[in-house]
Amino acid sequence: MLRFITFILAMSVFGNLALQANAAAPMVQAQVPGYYRYQLGQFEITALHDGKMELDAQLLNNINAQEVEQLTGRMFAGYPKIQGTVNAYLVNTGAHLVLVDAGASKAFNPNLGNLLDNMRAAGYTPAQVDTILLTHLHPDHVGALTDADGKPVFTNARIYTAKAESDYWLDKDAAQAAPASAQPMYITAQTATAPYITTGQWQPFAEGGTLVPGIKPVAAYGHTPGHTGYEVESEGQTMFIWGDVVHVHSVQFARPGVAIAFDVDQNMAVATRLSIMKKMASDKAIVAGMHLPFPGIGHVRMDAQDSYSWIPVEYSPMLDRNEN
Repeated sequence: MLRFITFILAMSVFGNLALQANAAAPMVQAQVPGYYRYQLGQFEITALHDGKMELDAQLLNNINAQEVEQLTGRMFAGYPKIQGTVNAYLVNTGAHLVLVDAGASKAFNPNLGNLLDNMRAAGYTPAQVDTILLTHLHPDHVGALTDADGKPVFTNARIYTAKAESDYWLDKDAAQAAPASAQPMYITAQTATAPYITTGQWQPFAEGGTLVPGIKPVAAYGHTPGHTGYEVESEGQTMFIWGDVVHVHSVQFARPGVAIAFDVDQNMAVATRLSIMKKMASDKAIVAGMHLPFPGIGHVRMDAQDSYSWIPVEYSPMLDRNEN
């Protein structure tokens, strides 16, 4: 009996020590690497998370503050500071490694600039990228093209953007004539692209055509003069990477007529969004967006005339395509 009581007491002490040890374990205080794989036919697409930013509700136009608060509250999105996301996408076609947009830099926003780290965590290096397709030349899409010393990061890549986009942002006279608030946009675009222009890697394209087998540009003008989406197709499966068609998902799906201050031509941006959302919903197409909640991949559902919902993709493990 005495041995039994001694055993019970010993186990009790051991259990308490174990609990104390578990309670004393330090918090990790770090998130998992920001990448997500999606299989599209024979293409492997990797969403890369560049980071987050806060958008002020006052940036939204064609809507009043009360409506914005109601819509963001409905989606638990925060108000008046609304969390925004910056994504980019790697498309491995088997023959090419294509990066769609290059994220921001820490200098632009300390919560951004994580694209290269997440690319490496996903198993790729910048040197492996042979093609970069830019939706447009805003700082949160071209920031990682160069390093802190202004040297090119993607030394082996040709970089494509719409000619209208290149002409608009790389015009030094236009930059000098622009309002002071817009000049940093021009400066960032010109600084990020300069080394690639020098080496001949900078390749503006006209409308139409196929830049890489299986990937073609689609005009989506309005947000910027040459804003472009990219249709990716493999084995009859299609994904439309639409760039900045949407900035605030909690508001602009339900109310596509809402513009944002960053739109160069707000009326055209609204018309483009309405047209693209209608087509994506009708086609039941897979969509990827740079400012949709990570990984930014999913579907557009029509709820009513000119009113939509965002349906994110469900998490899925990658299947071994060699399995029977």
